[in-house]
Amino acid sequence: MPTETIAWTDGHVRLIDQTLLPTETRFLDLTTVEEIWEAIKMLRVRGAPAIGVAAALGVVTGVKDSPAQRWEDFERDLSKTSDYLASSRPTAVNLFWALDRMRRVAESVRDQSVEAIKRRLLDEALEMIEEDNRVCLAMGEHGASLIEDGQGILTHCNTGGLATAKYGTALNAVFTAHRQGKRVHVYADETRPLLQGARLTAWECLQEGVPCTLICDSMAAVVMRERKVDLALVGSDRIAANGDAANKIGTYMVAVLAKEHGIPFYIVAPLSTVDMSLPSGDRIPIEERGKEEIIQGFGRQTGPSDIEVYNPAFDVTPNHLISGIVTERGIARPPYTESLRAMFE
Repeated sequence: MPTETIAWTDGHVRLIDQTLLPTETRFLDLTTVEEIWEAIKMLRVRGAPAIGVAAALGVVTGVKDSPAQRWEDFERDLSKTSDYLASSRPTAVNLFWALDRMRRVAESVRDQSVEAIKRRLLDEALEMIEEDNRVCLAMGEHGASLIEDGQGILTHCNTGGLATAKYGTALNAVFTAHRQGKRVHVYADETRPLLQGARLTAWECLQEGVPCTLICDSMAAVVMRERKVDLALVGSDRIAANGDAANKIGTYMVAVLAKEHGIPFYIVAPLSTVDMSLPSGDRIPIEERGKEEIIQGFGRQTGPSDIEVYNPAFDVTPNHLISGIVTERGIARPPYTESLRAMFE
């Protein structure tokens, strides 16, 4: 069984420090909201669904010692904690979805005692973990239906169990097909600049026993032209109502190449990642990260210190390049404005 990426253990958050993989597997015990904020910001926990769970548990952690006796005082502590966690990363909509959900739950029981509200928040966060597991298993089944025996699958970034509470999104579809007896072979983009494909996806494939070949991002076109790849499966951190999808930087390039080579390109993501309030991907906020990730990657100087650096963490793939969006309720097809809305209805 996959290892839990993030969990509530003995009154605190426990998670895998993904910055240390693949050479070291270390679990962190986080007891303060500041530690959880840092874990999200520094990518110790990453992947839109996992960030959502971390945010929910962060709310629980941030308010558990609140001395408030009245709803009005507790609400101030809750808002302060939620706003603080919201400042960690701007692109993954699951972060804000989880924070809003926790606020609504607290509001729904505002007439109860503060201690009862705290217990209700913890119950909701734990339910979100179980819900994430159910959703990922369903997406795995739907995604596996797209995979035929003997196919090569290109991945970008990491969409396995490490990106969720336990099971994963796009990579889970591959693992599900593998467990069904289909012969599959993963071609994992290393995913510059933080190498989530090399450090995390390749590691998860080895753990699962799925054949995997690690390639540089710049090799994607070659493996497509050589017909080593039959399908591209990636995740997403935010999907607009029209199907435009934000994902790890370099995903747009993969989609363009897939289109050129006649290779189906699918997004695998839960409906919680779909932001129906945004009509298109032009409105998705894109996180920019520090220059040190480019010129001093993993502690080694690889560029001049004084060079100007552009380091967006995500890009947006336009909907016309996407063959389908795999969710827990099935596969949405173009036009996405209609098919995604129907899934919510």
